[in-house]
Amino acid sequence: MKRVLAFLLSSLFCSVCLAQANNWSNSPNNWNNSSNNWQNSPNNWQNSPNNWNSSNGVYDNSGKRIGFENQSPQGVTNVFDNTGNRIGYSPAK
Repeated sequence: MKRVLAFLLSSLFCSVCLAQANNWSNSPNNWNNSSNNWQNSPNNWQNSPNNWNSSNGVYDNSGKRIGFENQSPQGVTNVFDNTGNRIGYSPAK
């Protein structure tokens, strides 16, 4: 029974690793998608809600800025809220 359980757990772990490896370009753990990366940081003036000339702002239907977006080198478009939390993405095409 212990061997079967160990086998199932190791199989599950391997499948999770492979799935994450296949989707690495979309993963929030990928440096290119992290708000710790200066390109995606809310402290970067380009991404700041205080920059009225920013071209990467994301707005709701009433015109209120809710965040910003950036494209990673792999082509993934990352959407962040104004504080730098990744709230969505669009996979590379």
